[in-house]
Amino acid sequence: MEETKNDFSKGSIVKNILNLAVPMTLAQLINVLYNIVDRIYIGRIPDHATLSLTGIGLCLPIISIVIAFANLFGMGGAPLCSIERGRGNNKEAEAIMGNSFALMIIVGVVITILGLILKRPMLYLFGASDMTFPFADQYVTIYLLGSLFVMVGLGMNSFINSQGFGRIGMMTVLLGAVTNIILDPIFIFVFHMGVRGAAVATVISQGLSAVWIVRFLTGKRTILRLKVSCFRLKKKRVLNIVGLGMSGFTMAITNSLVQIMYNASLQQYGGDLYVGIMTVVNSVREVISMPVNGVTNSAQPVMGFNYGAGEYKRVKKAIVFTSAVSILYTSFMWFLVHGYPEFFIRIFNKDAELVSAGVPAMQIYYFGFFMMSLQFAGQAVFVALGKSKRAVFFSIFRKVIIVIPLIFLLPRLEMGTNGIFMAEPISNFIGGAACFGTMLLTVWPELSENRSKQKREA
Repeated sequence: MEETKNDFSKGSIVKNILNLAVPMTLAQLINVLYNIVDRIYIGRIPDHATLSLTGIGLCLPIISIVIAFANLFGMGGAPLCSIERGRGNNKEAEAIMGNSFALMIIVGVVITILGLILKRPMLYLFGASDMTFPFADQYVTIYLLGSLFVMVGLGMNSFINSQGFGRIGMMTVLLGAVTNIILDPIFIFVFHMGVRGAAVATVISQGLSAVWIVRFLTGKRTILRLKVSCFRLKKKRVLNIVGLGMSGFTMAITNSLVQIMYNASLQQYGGDLYVGIMTVVNSVREVISMPVNGVTNSAQPVMGFNYGAGEYKRVKKAIVFTSAVSILYTSFMWFLVHGYPEFFIRIFNKDAELVSAGVPAMQIYYFGFFMMSLQFAGQAVFVALGKSKRAVFFSIFRKVIIVIPLIFLLPRLEMGTNGIFMAEPISNFIGGAACFGTMLLTVWPELSENRSKQKREA
């Protein structure tokens, strides 16, 4: 009976993806609210709103590092669980989940300790000034103390979604996000805690989500159960988890690195104002990227399950559907952001100087945003099918090989801050085309060949 629950090899492939995509996309939206709501409220503090918002922006690389390690073990273990479940090997799937959880706890403790020790030099390295450092320090200190909750909340939710419990996954982040929305104004404005209040609300919210996840995965409703007996680390299993999770890890860690380079360069060429603009740009990006992330992430367990079950035709249908939806959505969002940049900026900050300078920056940064969907879709396929080396390569290629050198080079060609913002669209065109093109030239023929082989053997 248990074997047939959430069997992605049956029924419409589009329906299977959408059954996960709708709740997972809502979950992604709710999850984005954790940080976005903080910034919206912070941007409305009566005193030092822009400096406070910039201070939180300086913390984004550290937040990305925490997320990177959550992705390493969550996005590494969850697709492997889907593949093993597709093969009918639930015992190994549970062992993978248990090892992933143990790794999150160990690494979460290490990150907390190192982060608290190194926070001051890191924040100045990330572009802080004497004016913005106090605000960044207040936020990141409290956030780091709760980083273990963030690790479990983000990382282990992947194992709920990978089993097909998209609604439970959505409820996980809904619990935390609603709590965060309620607590933010109380701590920030009623208790007059400012940036500290935003951090406290976030940590409490993530803590509730983490407890909810552990209770579900140790309960009776789950297919794969989180057991203490599965916490014992096995070298081969850990290497497989880390190998596949390296894509998600690399994407998040390179996000952190790129944010550092953007903030440092913008501080040099534009000062605190442009670091604040970058905070708004990143915030808008989190919101508009959320649905396409939801679709590509929800397609991964479906593709992985069918790949493990040998249903290669269904894998190809999933790739076509995921790619088409991603391209159409990002094209539409490019039109909106390019046409109405001021609307998006004013969600986070209404300072006239920031809005004026932010409009052209937004239009440059998001130029050709639809090409980013090709990166999302290509990465999703590589991760879902366990092709970690290719996924890791394209994560590094777009940001480390293309974006970072351009951030250094373009402003030195007398392009100033415009040159810094221009690095992103250039990398989207080159990186997106390379990633998606490679996927079509390698994965697609492989799936066709495997299907032909099945027919001959039959």
